[in-house]
Amino acid sequence: MKMKWMLSLLFVLLLAACGGNADSGSDTENTEPAEETAEDTAEDTYAEAEPVEELPVVEGYPQTNPEPGENEPVATIKTNYGDITVKFFPEQAPLAVENFLTHAEEGYYDGVIFHRVIEDFMIQGGDPEGTGAGGESIFGEPFEDEFSPELVHIRGALSMANSGPATNGSQFFIVQNQTMTEDLVAQMESAGFPEELIAMYQERGGTPYLDNRHTVFGQVIKGMNIVDNIAAVETGSDDRPVEEVVIESIEVQE
Repeated sequence: MKMKWMLSLLFVLLLAACGGNADSGSDTENTEPAEETAEDTAEDTYAEAEPVEELPVVEGYPQTNPEPGENEPVATIKTNYGDITVKFFPEQAPLAVENFLTHAEEGYYDGVIFHRVIEDFMIQGGDPEGTGAGGESIFGEPFEDEFSPELVHIRGALSMANSGPATNGSQFFIVQNQTMTEDLVAQMESAGFPEELIAMYQERGGTPYLDNRHTVFGQVIKGMNIVDNIAAVETGSDDRPVEEVVIESIEVQE
C-alpha cells in the first residue's frame, strides 16, 4: 500500500519550516515618523477575536471540538493584530505542549515576531532571533516528534516547525489554508487517506501534506480571523512581513 505521506514530496518548497535567512529589510517608503506610523498600523490592524466557525465534531479527532476538554489546557497568544486562543493536547503530544506552555509562562515568546507568513498556507513564529534559524526547546536540545493519528493539519492546527525529523525547538506555525483543490483531494484518495479524514479536510481546509512530518499539539478555538488577517499582510523576501507582526505576550489559563 502506498504511504499516505507521499504527498509531501509535492510540496518540498513549502516544507522548509525552519529554514531561510533573516529578511534583509524592505524598501517601502515612510512618509511619517516611525513611531507615529507604528501607532497608525496598530490601530488599523488590531481586531477582536471571533469564535471559530461551528462545524460538526468528528469522533476521534479532538481538534474538531471547539470546547477544551478536561485535560486540554488553553492559552491566548496576544499579538498586535489581535488575540488567538488555542487549546492543547498533552495526551497526544506531551513534550510539545510542555515545551510551548513553559516557554509561554516564562515569557520566552514575548516580543517575538511571526517571521514567516504565507497566505493560504500558514503563519510561523517562535524564534526570538526573528530569523527563522534560531530558538531552542526547554529541554536544552531538540526533542523528538510526536505523531498521532488523532491530530492532523486541518485549518487552525498549531504545529511544531522543524528542519527535519526530531529537530523541534521553539518555533511553531498555525495552519491558515481554507480550501482543498480537487487535485489535492484526488492525491489524498490515491495515497490512502481515510474517507472521514478526507471529508474533514474538504470541509475545514488545511495542509494534509504536513501530516506525519510536523507535530500537531494544539488547535485555535477563537481568533482564526486574526490568523487570516496576519496571513494577508504584505511580505517581502523570505515571506517576512513588511510591518512586524508581534507576539506581545501569551497568557496561559490556569
